[in-house]
Amino acid sequence: MKTLLAFSLLLAAPWSPSAWAADGPAAAATASAVVTGDVLEVKDVDSYTYLRLKTKDGETWAAVSTAPVKVGARVTIGNPMVMKNFESRTLKKTFSTIVFGTLGGTGKDAAMAHAGMTKTAPDTTPIKVPKASGANARTVVEIVTKAAELNGKPVVVSGKVVKYNPAIMGKNWVHLRDGSGDAAKETHDILVTTAAQAKVGDVVTAAGVVRTNKDFGSGYTYKVLIEDATLKP
Repeated sequence: MKTLLAFSLLLAAPWSPSAWAADGPAAAATASAVVTGDVLEVKDVDSYTYLRLKTKDGETWAAVSTAPVKVGARVTIGNPMVMKNFESRTLKKTFSTIVFGTLGGTGKDAAMAHAGMTKTAPDTTPIKVPKASGANARTVVEIVTKAAELNGKPVVVSGKVVKYNPAIMGKNWVHLRDGSGDAAKETHDILVTTAAQAKVGDVVTAAGVVRTNKDFGSGYTYKVLIEDATLKP
């Protein structure tokens, strides 16, 4: 499924600073591959670490889940989402532009060590996850192709986590694939929002409600996703 968050994670349309207790995205622009730069300034709040970066395109602010980053470190922000007019109530500051994403590198492989990960080759093993059981059980392709019929209804789907973006808009964003569907037709991947944590490679069963044509503002829409899901191994 083609998504427009790259973190594809959105301009103050239905979302606004007042919708969040402390820090949360108020506006979204575009997403790119990665953002790399040298850390010029660090500001920590409860849920985020704000970084002022010097990149090849100039200075920019970025925000990642709380991490022990030091001034002078070289970092890479993975799954970046560029937001405009973002207000941090904690810092009492509005950023004209800021990048939200996941910390993907602090010089060479230090970030992987910090995150408790090891550097491995890409997993090219074909995905084949059995269909969940129960009355509301669906495969990924069933949810995507029958989205209009399932809109507003509960579903249960099992799949492998192929992408995970934490702490965006107060939620974790999980992409699941079970081996069904067709990548060329974009019917092989379903986005799930959840409060639960996961990691890429996990096989989980998600139970939530199907929503169609979800609009996060500024043209950032999803044809289909599963919202507020619970995750079980």
